Amino acid sequence: MNEALVEHWVDNARYAGASTRRGEVTNPATGEVTSSVCFADEADARHVIAAAARAAKSWARSSLTARTRVVFRFRELLAARREELAAIITAEHGKVLDDAVGEVTRGLEVVEFACGLPHLLKGSFSEGVSTSVNVHSKRQPLGVVGIISPFNFPAMVPMWFYPIAIAAGNTVVVKPSEKDPSALIWVAELWREAGLPDGVFNVLQGDKVAVDALLDSPDVAAVSFVGSTPIARYVYERATANGKRVQALGGAKNHMLVMPDADLDLAADAAVNAAFGSAGERCMAISVLVTVGPIADDVVDRIATRMAKLRVGDGTLGCDMGPLVTSAHRDKVASYVDAGVAAGATLVVDGRSLAVDGRPDGFWLGPTMFDNVTRDMSIYTEEIFGPVLSVVRVDTYQQALDLVNANPYGNGVALFTRDGGVARDFEHDVQVGMIGINVPIPVPMAYYSFGGWKASLFGDSHAHGVEGVHFFTRGKVVTSRWADPARSPSSGVALAFPTHD
Repeated sequence: MNEALVEHWVDNARYAGASTRRGEVTNPATGEVTSSVCFADEADARHVIAAAARAAKSWARSSLTARTRVVFRFRELLAARREELAAIITAEHGKVLDDAVGEVTRGLEVVEFACGLPHLLKGSFSEGVSTSVNVHSKRQPLGVVGIISPFNFPAMVPMWFYPIAIAAGNTVVVKPSEKDPSALIWVAELWREAGLPDGVFNVLQGDKVAVDALLDSPDVAAVSFVGSTPIARYVYERATANGKRVQALGGAKNHMLVMPDADLDLAADAAVNAAFGSAGERCMAISVLVTVGPIADDVVDRIATRMAKLRVGDGTLGCDMGPLVTSAHRDKVASYVDAGVAAGATLVVDGRSLAVDGRPDGFWLGPTMFDNVTRDMSIYTEEIFGPVLSVVRVDTYQQALDLVNANPYGNGVALFTRDGGVARDFEHDVQVGMIGINVPIPVPMAYYSFGGWKASLFGDSHAHGVEGVHFFTRGKVVTSRWADPARSPSSGVALAFPTHD
C-alpha cells in the first residue's frame, strides 16, 4: 500500500477502489503536496454503501448495552490520543495545534453524550389505557446513514453525527472533504480498535460523484450535511426527492452587536477571537461587527491594536493563526478584500501582503478589517469564510436588530451588553438559531442541539442533542391486548370506531 494515498475505509480495512481518479492533499503552511486521495466512482460508492447495508441489520439488533460499550471504548481511546488527531488536522487544514486540539475536544463531548444514549432511547409505557389494553412506545434505528463533512472541521463536525447514529443502532458512511481527508481514516482505525464490527463505520472519499451516490442510493435512509448554503440546498432537495430524511446545515453571516454600555475590552477580545480563530474558516465565526451609537471609533481602535499583535504562521510552531486551507480559497478571500476596497469601505487592516518567514509558498492571508461597511457591499452580503471582519455602524439598538433579522442567514449571533433587559428582549426577538450574550461563539454543548434558522438550515432537525437522537431514530407506538383468562377471549363483532373504555 502506498502510504501517500488516502483511501476509502470499508469493513474495517482500507480500500483503494477501482477508480483511478485522485485529488491532491496539501500542507497549507508550506504549499507542499503531501498525499493524494482516492476519488470514488459509482462502483466504489456502491461497494462502500453495500458494506454498511450488510452490517445494518445485525448492528441494529445488537443490544444497546453492547453498542454503548463500544462507543465508550472509542471515547477512552480518543481522549487519550486526541493530540495525534489534532496533528493530522493541522497538517492538512492548517489551523494551529491548540485550535485543532480544541476541535477534537468539542467533538469528544458528543461522543460522551452518545455514551449515555440509552436514557434517551427509553420508550414510555401506559398500562390499562382501556380494558386489558396497554400502550408502549419505542425508538428504532433508520439503517444506513450518510454524513457529508466540510473541510473546516474534519474531525468535530462528523462527530456531531456518527457517535449518536452508531449508538442508536445505525451504520454510517462518511464522506470527508477532499481537502483534508486523512482525519477520518485515523478515526476509522480507532473505531476498529474499540471493537466496532465490520461495516458499521465506513469512509467514502471523493467529490460530487461520492456525494450524489449517498443522495441517490436506495440503501441510504438519511443524510447529514454541513457546508455552504447553495450545496446544502442541493443536498436537501436531491435527497428528499429520493425519499430520505435530511438535515443540511448551510452557511452563515454571523453578527456581533456591541452596545454602548458593553465592556469594550471584553468585546474587542471577543471580536478578534471569533473573527480570526482558525483563519475565519468557521461557520460560527463573527464576520460582521455592529457598533451601536458613538462607540465605533473606540471599538475599531481596540480591535486594530489587538490585531497588530497576532502571530500568523505555521500552525505547528505556536502561532495564533495559520494559513487558509488551499491557494484557491486564499485567492477567493483576497478577491473579497479587493471588492471591499473597490466598493468604498475603509480598509483599516490589510492582510493581503502578509509574508511568513521560511514559508513563502504557504496559503497566507493575514487578519483583515473593514470599517464603514454598508449592507449592499459584497463583503457584507456574502459568506467570505476567511479572516475578514466588517464593521457596520448604526445609531440604535433597533437598527442593529433589524439589520440582523433582515439578513438571509440565521446561524449565530452575539450581543455584548451589561443591560439584562436588552439581552432578554434580544433573545426573544432576534431571528437566529444560536445566540450568545457576551459570548462570541455560542456553539451549544453536546446535550443541546446545534443549528441555525433561515438559509442556514434545510430540514427540520438540528445536530446532536435530543434533536440529533430523534433524527437518527424513528418511533413506534404499540397497542396490545392480552385476553384475560377469566373472561371470554372475544368481545364480539363491532364495526364502530374503537374507543377506550
